[in-house]
Amino acid sequence: MEDLTEIKESFLGDLKGVDNLQQLKELKARYLGKKGVLTSQLKGLSKLPPQERPLFGKKINEIKAFIETEIEKKTAGLKEVEIQRKLLEESIDITLPGRYIPPGKSHPVSQVLQEIIEIFRSMGFGVEEGPEVELDYYNFEALNIPKEHPARDMQDTFYINTGEQGAVVESDVVLRTHTSPVQIRVMERRKPPFR
Repeated sequence: MEDLTEIKESFLGDLKGVDNLQQLKELKARYLGKKGVLTSQLKGLSKLPPQERPLFGKKINEIKAFIETEIEKKTAGLKEVEIQRKLLEESIDITLPGRYIPPGKSHPVSQVLQEIIEIFRSMGFGVEEGPEVELDYYNFEALNIPKEHPARDMQDTFYINTGEQGAVVESDVVLRTHTSPVQIRVMERRKPPFR
């Protein structure tokens, strides 16, 4: 019967020389397989005197557990090395999630509007936007629309009540009735010529 300490040292020496999973599989078969070193030691247990068998069997099982633990550690280490090697070789990480692409497309009217805006921008024009809720001054006064003008009637203009809830007050805030208030704001902000 071979000395169990020698088997353990021999295994550790062989384990140091292993640098891939196939070699590790072969090493495991050499020590723990059906015709492995430890299996042959267990088969030779019957040749020992009965009083030595339990102690020798216990030592064999301890070494077997040690070898299995070391093989598991080495397997984990080799797998990690393999993963790192693959990550370095691959230009993209296929395990990362893809970019989100929102479903659907622009409405045809929106597409045409964007094309028109680009055409006018290429000719030197700009696009201006203004508030939908406008002051009476920009909507009417700056355009010389007097207070008695029919466009200021309640049925033609939506006035926004800015007073206390339920209180009726004359408001100077309206929903914009045309695009001229935007032009007034641009003329106040910029110097002519306007494009």
